[in-house]
Formats: sequence, structure tokens, C-alpha cells
Amino acid sequence: MDPMAPTPDLVTAALATVNDPEIRRPITELGMVKSIDISPDGAVRVGVFLTVAGCPMRDTITRDITAAVTKIGGVTGVQVEMDVMSADQRKELQTRLRGDRGPEKEIPFAKPGSLTRVFAVASGKGGVGKSSVTVNLAAAMAASDLKVGVVDADIYGHSVPRMLGVTDRPTKVEDMIMPPVAHDIKVISVGMFKPPGNSPVVWRGPMLDRALHQFLADVYWGDLDILLMDLPPGTGDIAISVAQRMPSAEILVVTTPQQAAAEVAERAGSIAVQTHQQIAGVIENMAWLPCPHCDERVAVFGEGGGQAVADGLSRTLGTRVPMLGQVPIDLRLREGGDNGKPLVLSDPDSPAAAELRRIAAGLSKKSTSLKGLHLNLSPSGR
Repeated sequence: MDPMAPTPDLVTAALATVNDPEIRRPITELGMVKSIDISPDGAVRVGVFLTVAGCPMRDTITRDITAAVTKIGGVTGVQVEMDVMSADQRKELQTRLRGDRGPEKEIPFAKPGSLTRVFAVASGKGGVGKSSVTVNLAAAMAASDLKVGVVDADIYGHSVPRMLGVTDRPTKVEDMIMPPVAHDIKVISVGMFKPPGNSPVVWRGPMLDRALHQFLADVYWGDLDILLMDLPPGTGDIAISVAQRMPSAEILVVTTPQQAAAEVAERAGSIAVQTHQQIAGVIENMAWLPCPHCDERVAVFGEGGGQAVADGLSRTLGTRVPMLGQVPIDLRLREGGDNGKPLVLSDPDSPAAAELRRIAAGLSKKSTSLKGLHLNLSPSGR
């Protein structure tokens, strides 16, 4: 045999470096490699099983396999042939990823011992930039090599897909949903399941709770470091469902400096008294506008609202609630939300992006608290 000719072992090793774009694990581990054929002249043909016939990532898989196998010495060409998994293969894949859980679907982040830190981003009213803050925190964390997911739990006012530039729809494998990925962030939103157009979601409490449970239990998130949940404004059904299904989720309160917004934001944060959740802190958005002529700070929406919320919640909860940061007004922050390019990625050194990255870095640090952790201790008999 020509010492420079590619071998099946070399091709398999190369394929082990190719991750499925949705599951984020090597295709060799997922049973996706159907066949490897090598001709005497060095041409390699790789057969691949797709999870579903209309897999939106088939072009990405083809490109990544071609690039990986082409690097092997002696390879003169690469051909990728697609096939589709059978029902039994999909069930086997589901079991490999999630284990044999039976009919009852569990929320992995609510299980004792979960290492994923969950932040529920809340506000008292709409229009304070809660979703913009959420997607930029997520993008900043993902850019720091953390595994990040975002649940767009604002069912009526879903906007996260546009802000992250997500255009793909989720892929379903049996009863498991593969979330689209944008900027290395896994994302799920009710907007991905609606028909084309801008039709409203007209649901009542039980349907909202069911949708939230599906986002958390049916979606394959993998091993996340951080999960951010963009909540609707106020203290309605979704906020209550999050508290019931995810009691360990920490609340992030977003407000603007004006007192009217601060008072409402404080009420939203005070839900933690009844739900016994922890408040991670307060973020003041639109804190000031840098004057384009003299660089002085112009307090467009007043001053002090964020600190007032933090102080009020500290008194209500009897524990210190920190002011995490003040994000200045930046037109590019809005523009990034419209074109799907978070400001922390497009212009990371701008004042607003720098503050959001600083906040994200602080939130990403591992908590030293034992609150909410299952210690596997039991009282001894006396």
C-alpha cells in the first residue's frame, strides 16, 4: 500500500473532529457516519446519516467533513453522500443524548447537582431594553468560551431571534428539539414555531406554562454553563411558572434611571420574596447619553433609578442586592438588535459594549454560595 494513501482509520480520526452543528458533538459519537470508501487514487467517499430529511445544517456538515478529510495526506478528493436516520436510529440517538428517561420529561436545569447557572432577566415594564441586555450578555459570555443558551420566554413579545440573527427553525429528532445556534449561542423562541408573518400569540396561562416547560425539557441544550431566560415584563404567568419550575433561577432586574420605571422594576423584583428566589442584581439600562459634542453625560431619563431599585430590594429582602452596572445609550445597540449583530461582538470597545461585557464577566463567575445545591446529607438519628 502506498504509505501516503489515506486509510479508514485516518479518515475516521478526521471525522471525529467534525461536530454536528446543532448537537455540538462529534458525528462519530452520534452514529452519523454511515460509511467510508477510499478509492486507489485517493478519492474518499463518506456516507453520513442526517437526523431528518430536511436538516437545515446539511450544507454545513458537508463543508466541515470536506475540510477535515482534505487535510489528510494523499487525499485527492472528497465526496459526501447524505442519507437519513431510521426511526430506530433516531430513538437510539435520543437515548444516547438524554438517557432513557421514560415518558416523564425532566427539566435538566432543575435537577439536583445541575452545574448550569440560570438567570431570569426581568423588568417591571416594557421598553427598558431587557431583551437587548439579555442577548448582549449572552453574546459576551459565549465570546468568553462559555456554553450559553437563551430561552425567549417573552411569549407575547418575542424578539430574541431577530436580535441574534436567527433565521433557522429548530430540528425535531423524535420528541427532542434541537435549537438553532447563532454566535455560538443556543436559542429557542415561540417565534420559531409560528407560521410566516407577524401573527400574534394568543395564549392563556396553562398554554404559556406548557410552552415554557417544552422549552426547558424538550429542547436538547447539552451541557450549558449559563442559561439566560428573557422574561415578559411584570409578574404574570411566565414569571410564576419560572419560579415553580426553576426555583434555583437567579433574577436579573433591568430598569432605566427614571423613577417611574424604577418603582415598577422594584415591584417586579420583589416577587423573589414570595418565590424564595435569589436576585443576582440590578442593571440600569439607558443610564445616560454621551454628548456628541462635548462627551458630557446627558441624563435623558433622569438619574438614580437603578440604585434606587437595588436599595429598595435590599430592604425588602433583607440582603444586599447589588447594582451590577449602568449601560449608556448607544444607537448602535439598537442597530445591532435590528440586524442580528450584538454590539458586544460588532464593537466590543464601545462604552455600552464594554459595560455589558464587564457585567457579563461578573455574572459568569462561579457562585460560592451553597444555596440551592443538593449536598446529599440526611439528618442522623438521635
